[in-house]
Amino acid sequence: MNDAEPPLPPDELAHRLTDVFALVGPLYRRVLRAVERNAPAEGLSVGVRAVLDLLRGNGPMTVPQMGRAQALSRQFVQRTVNDAAARNLVETVPNPAHKRSPLVRLTDDGRAAIDALTSREHALLRRTGGDLTESDVAACTRVLGRMLELFDHVDVD
Repeated sequence: MNDAEPPLPPDELAHRLTDVFALVGPLYRRVLRAVERNAPAEGLSVGVRAVLDLLRGNGPMTVPQMGRAQALSRQFVQRTVNDAAARNLVETVPNPAHKRSPLVRLTDDGRAAIDALTSREHALLRRTGGDLTESDVAACTRVLGRMLELFDHVDVD
């Protein structure tokens, strides 16, 4: 937070956050289209990619844990996991903490697929250009994080 600048009043903040939503929506849709367009080399849908990315970052997880982490229904995540398993990108293993909810983990093929996709994305994002600083990115993630917290209560099931 910039100590020299006071926080915005709630009404003004709400208007400015609406401006953020106006940018995030089209950006999100364009990124999804780009991922789906570029993913055929790995055979990944956006949903499968999200599961692989989540498992790469967090290690083995249950379907309910992945659903909560992604704010998606367990049924959708289960279908996505099934699709990834059919492609040998993930596998289930026994969960010592809960016998009825196995852990899902990446296979070597899954790790290779998500690593290849994120490498291509990284190369694309390097072309962003401009004069963006660490402070700019930190401020952006802080704002988006706060907005996400506002909707933590929304039930995805």
